[in-house]
Amino acid sequence: MDDASIIELFRERNEQAIAEMKRKYDKLCCYVAGNILSQREDIDECVNSAYYEIWNNIPPDDPNDFRSYLCRIVRNIAINRLKYNSAEKRNSQFTVPIDEIAEIIPSDDDKSVSDDALADAFSRFLRSQDERHRNVFIRRYWFGDSLSQIAELYGMKEKTVATYLFRTRKKLKAFLQKEGYDYE
Repeated sequence: MDDASIIELFRERNEQAIAEMKRKYDKLCCYVAGNILSQREDIDECVNSAYYEIWNNIPPDDPNDFRSYLCRIVRNIAINRLKYNSAEKRNSQFTVPIDEIAEIIPSDDDKSVSDDALADAFSRFLRSQDERHRNVFIRRYWFGDSLSQIAELYGMKEKTVATYLFRTRKKLKAFLQKEGYDYE
């Protein structure tokens, strides 16, 4: 079933929408959550919470890209779960990618920076990059893939992946500074 049909089932409040979404995207959702969380129970809970959230949000939400919409919700729930787990155990599985990119993101102290404007700036920057650099960056910081996973996926050496990421972060920081985001 295509995404438009699944969305239509949600609009009709037909419970078959959840079954179709699960049939089509369950592996992807578990993969996204699994790159952030380590416990199978947490992954399953995160994915089920995402399905519940989508059931409650469509309508009124009307996503243009259902797959991206679903992945974003799964990822956000997984990160929130990781923060909750980390408060107790100091789990550092996903903190490395977050720490790598933290210096690029303007501080929360700057109230003039809206999340939407920053997300738009990130998107414009990524669209300006060549496909390989963009994909490597997204695999690391969106999906949370390890350097070795990215290297294997794209037939590269880990050192090359690390260099790509370093250079892309450097370009992103320069781009954001040019856009008016301040880091001092």
